[in-house]
Amino acid sequence: MTRYITSLFLLFFFALSSVAASAPDSVMTDKTKADKAYAAEQYEQAAHIYQQLAQRGESLEVYYNLGNCYYRLDDIAHAILWYERALLLSPGDSDVRFNLRLARTKTVDKILPEEELFFVRWYHTLLNVTSASGWARTGIVFFVLTLLAFAAYFLASSLRFRKMGFYGGVVLLLVVLASNLMAWHQNVRQQHRDRAILVYQSAAVKSTPSENGTDILLLHSGTSMQIIDASMDGWRQIRLSDGKEGWIPESAIEVI
Repeated sequence: MTRYITSLFLLFFFALSSVAASAPDSVMTDKTKADKAYAAEQYEQAAHIYQQLAQRGESLEVYYNLGNCYYRLDDIAHAILWYERALLLSPGDSDVRFNLRLARTKTVDKILPEEELFFVRWYHTLLNVTSASGWARTGIVFFVLTLLAFAAYFLASSLRFRKMGFYGGVVLLLVVLASNLMAWHQNVRQQHRDRAILVYQSAAVKSTPSENGTDILLLHSGTSMQIIDASMDGWRQIRLSDGKEGWIPESAIEVI
């Protein structure tokens, strides 16, 4: 009986191992197929495979390539959508940012954003240097350096080195706190997504969440917006970068 149970356990273990081993191989095979289709300019086929890969898990390369496929298909709204999703994973990626700017030049609506205070603009620029995990790693590195600096303060016999250790430790500790703040902020962005892209060719922004509401303005495909109220069934209250607000059908937009 013991041998039978042991055999079953081993069979189950090896089956589980083979499934785990085959899953990455399957992903790599599909990724290779998608890459070949893209290289052959078969963009619809490539986009279909990349879309399936995107449903299996988040991937910067897959999101970026999917955005490129839609750009080649002249589906600018979905190109912007997937470039924006790629930026959530790697905010500092220069290739993604360049392609996103290029795609935005092809949108109809040119909305001028509200002016930000200079220190808010600097904060956002610094925040987008890297992702949540990147800021977390930065925090760990500077925390170790902080410990070394305070160790120098307590162990050094020279007053000069003790001062350097103390003040250096304080500065490094501030960097650790700032890095953790950035990591938290980037994590909030990823977990609580409130930005969206208009994927319809055009849609009217209403004064109320109703088809009978007054039209405030007409938006076109590819316009980005912030969702500020998702409590109404079938409708979303949105805010544009210039501060204008209104209601838009939920089906007209896709959350980044």
